Amino acid sequence: MNNKELSEKIIEDLYKEPDRKTAEIIEYYLNTGTKELCDKAASVCNDIHGNTVFLRGLVEFTNYCAMDCLYCGIRHSNGKAVRYRMRESSIVETALAGFEKGFRTFVFQGGEDPFYTTDMICRIVSTIKNSTGGEAAITLSEGIRSREDYKAFREAGADRYLIRFETSDPLLHKKIRNGITLQRRIEAILDLKSLDFETGSGYMTGLPGETEETGIRNARLCRMLELDMIGIGPFIPHKDTPLGLSDQMPFELCIRATALLRLLVPSAHIPATTAAGSIDPEGREKMLKAGANVLMINITPDDVKKHYLLYPGKVCLEEEGETGLGSLAERVKSVNRVLSYNIGSALRKT
Repeated sequence: MNNKELSEKIIEDLYKEPDRKTAEIIEYYLNTGTKELCDKAASVCNDIHGNTVFLRGLVEFTNYCAMDCLYCGIRHSNGKAVRYRMRESSIVETALAGFEKGFRTFVFQGGEDPFYTTDMICRIVSTIKNSTGGEAAITLSEGIRSREDYKAFREAGADRYLIRFETSDPLLHKKIRNGITLQRRIEAILDLKSLDFETGSGYMTGLPGETEETGIRNARLCRMLELDMIGIGPFIPHKDTPLGLSDQMPFELCIRATALLRLLVPSAHIPATTAAGSIDPEGREKMLKAGANVLMINITPDDVKKHYLLYPGKVCLEEEGETGLGSLAERVKSVNRVLSYNIGSALRKT
């Protein structure tokens, strides 16, 4: 069975009854209050990952995007977005400056921007790898590419790839992603896994058109895909998008989803995302208390990072350099956890 056929089967199985263990966890989730649910998830996280919170350095290198997703502030049709592209040399310099400060894991995120060819990305990756003696772990997050492109990135030294599916509802996925199917997204995830990337995906909570059943299927899909990393965050309406007038759903949905994911996919690395901190001043702490174990600090140059606005009110715009890092350390300490610069490989890799 090829990855296209397998992706179709996964979606089909997603709408069937889950296995017994999955069903038991879902039943517990549905019948348990938020505090007890989070306490259970935090205990599972501590048993498997300890009290460590892994740091990632985030570089948002372009906000150009060929896609027109209905929820996204950098969608192609948003004429109000102030666009930028970082030069190859600037991307490398930003990563190496972060490496000098102690970062050992970097996430290079951008819109699906065809300006950055496969060769360009490979040069960036190989230059950083060579310049750090292979000590830096590199995560790419650039959407759907061909399997051949992914293979080239892997051979250049990329370790990880993040590609969120956002919703497990096939009809809603096609609608909000301007015709791109859920099946194609999952196929890309399977391509990455077959190339031995540490593979991450995830979704939004409170997306317009979703039900509680959709949210549970979102989490189930993460379990079925056996993801190494799972990034989730609340849907936050952006006024310059077609979903800009949608209701903001309670942040508790995201907290409970984090706990459910920790129970369903206990070995995964789960970030306490920036979106959580943007919607709730203590959002990231709440996610850590619900079983998250990763934090990202935005090391994108100040002159451009203010324009990478997937959603409004992005909290990291107020966090800069070592000041932001020191603040995060204190906040992590407040929930009895400790920050680590360790690369934090997927458990199957250790």
